[in-house]
Amino acid sequence: MKFIILVLTLLIAACSVNQSSNHESLYQALGATSGIEKLTDAFIEQIQYDPLVMPYFFETDVARFKEKFMEQICEISGGPCNYTGDGMQDIHGGMMINENHFNALVNDLILAMEAIDLPTSTQNRLLVLLAPMREDIIYR
Repeated sequence: MKFIILVLTLLIAACSVNQSSNHESLYQALGATSGIEKLTDAFIEQIQYDPLVMPYFFETDVARFKEKFMEQICEISGGPCNYTGDGMQDIHGGMMINENHFNALVNDLILAMEAIDLPTSTQNRLLVLLAPMREDIIYR
């Protein structure tokens, strides 16, 4: 009987440890502000070498893009930030971004996340939050 209680106690403890790591805020999983900045820098690096995506950024103020992208990622990941940029429809209006362009940009983000060694589960958590923005970006 003591053995069964010990096994159950260990199983419950193991589950609670596993659950607590799953409940870590995405903001913390991304590495908080410094991790988001690292991700943003890696993302900008990927974009500049992507011939399909880079033309959309020729006239972009890179410092402003970096600031607003960091704010947006910080806010949607549960961090202490408020996104102060324009809406996605306003930003992408007139650009006529199609699925190929959008998918290329998402791929650039994935490559950036891999470049900074973000775990796949963290990558997926972020992508799930960004995915609904697709409708506000393509064919605008």
